[in-house]
Amino acid sequence: MEKVVMNPGFWQGKRVLLTGHTGFKGSWLSLWLQSMGANVTGYALAPLTSPSLFEVARVEQSMISIIGDIRDLAHLKTVFADYKPEIVIHMAAQALVRYSYVEPVETYSTNVMGTVNLLEAVRCTNSVKAVVNVTSDKCYENREWVWGYRENEAMGGFDPYSNSKGCAELVSAAYRNSFFHPEKYQTHGVAIASGRAGNVIGGGDWADDRLIPDMMRAITQGQPVRIRNPDSIRPWQHVLEPLSGYLLLAQKLYEEGVDFAEGWNFGPNDDDAKPVQWILNELTNVWGDGASWKLDGGDHPHEAHYLKLDCSKAKSRLQWQPRWSLSEAIGQICTWHKAHLAGGDMHTMCLEQIKQYEAAQR
Repeated sequence: MEKVVMNPGFWQGKRVLLTGHTGFKGSWLSLWLQSMGANVTGYALAPLTSPSLFEVARVEQSMISIIGDIRDLAHLKTVFADYKPEIVIHMAAQALVRYSYVEPVETYSTNVMGTVNLLEAVRCTNSVKAVVNVTSDKCYENREWVWGYRENEAMGGFDPYSNSKGCAELVSAAYRNSFFHPEKYQTHGVAIASGRAGNVIGGGDWADDRLIPDMMRAITQGQPVRIRNPDSIRPWQHVLEPLSGYLLLAQKLYEEGVDFAEGWNFGPNDDDAKPVQWILNELTNVWGDGASWKLDGGDHPHEAHYLKLDCSKAKSRLQWQPRWSLSEAIGQICTWHKAHLAGGDMHTMCLEQIKQYEAAQR
């Protein structure tokens, strides 16, 4: 089989609309797209944390940044009409499990109706050729299996966040079947796919109730990291891993259309599906300076104990492969945050790590 690679030259001059560009993953993807010469328009709420990667890495300096709510269909349609995107990558979301227990209505309205609004805006815009809807590994009905979930497994989700991502997948499938059916591709010319990734980690994440941000906050304050579920196993990966998958998928949708218009898993290799405790020990060891952790007792909302993705389809049909081991990812995170603490240029640091990742792909 001919090797497929994410081609940086493909993105030169492409009009890309990226929702959620002010978030952690969105900021990294915005910088990557900018570095390849894409004309990027971002649509998102203002950054939800302070500090934020969007601000410290000066993400908006080479793109059009529009502050808006994905639940505002009229505004979203106006943005699509004004900027006429060719490629749409939908990442705007309420992305936290624990927050979804506190604000379930906000979670569903953002993640489900936000996806409806996004696809409705696509339906009303004849410039769009490719859409990647980014959901989550948590979209699957989690049965705590020791093997990975495949793309044809049932959607589900125990908590409001996970369930809303399953719903977003069903919305994508319904719009594809109803308005962008593969058999009528020659008429509508739009290919829609979804990308499902596991727990992403990387420099510049300051969200609440996430492992690495919680660890970095505690370590930089000289305090032990308090951990809820040290034995939980997740498909950890550096943020650039799934982003490379989304970019490759968008390219294939644009170039080859409906052959790739379906769901895709982007997760780490099996040996990087590690328990939280392994991450803790590795990061505190790499960081040094007396970094430590301890168990946080008390009552906590339900979170899945075991979740893993089967990425055989992406590896076979897209020729996508993870490039950084989990140990390498943790090293990159420590390098990033130590540079930030030292007052470094984080825009340059992000672009340098993107270059390192691109070099590892070859």
